[in-house]
Amino acid sequence: MMVNTDNLISITDANRNFSKVTRMVEEKGVAVILKNNARYIVMEFSRAEQLQEAPDEDVMSIPKRLIEQNREAYKVLAQ
Repeated sequence: MMVNTDNLISITDANRNFSKVTRMVEEKGVAVILKNNARYIVMEFSRAEQLQEAPDEDVMSIPKRLIEQNREAYKVLAQ
């Protein structure tokens, strides 16, 4: 994942001024909070839901691709 350095905020700043984090999310879509070597992403809930849902087209294309790639093996197994 590419992270825009404009979206970074330290955990100290986030703790002191959480409204700054929410403003950043509203303006830039995401805020990345840094704590030592860890990174935490804050984003709008609706965007997180969209990232979790696979489009039906993608889901349906997977079995078709697998059938095409393994057609000969399926023919042998069917005998």
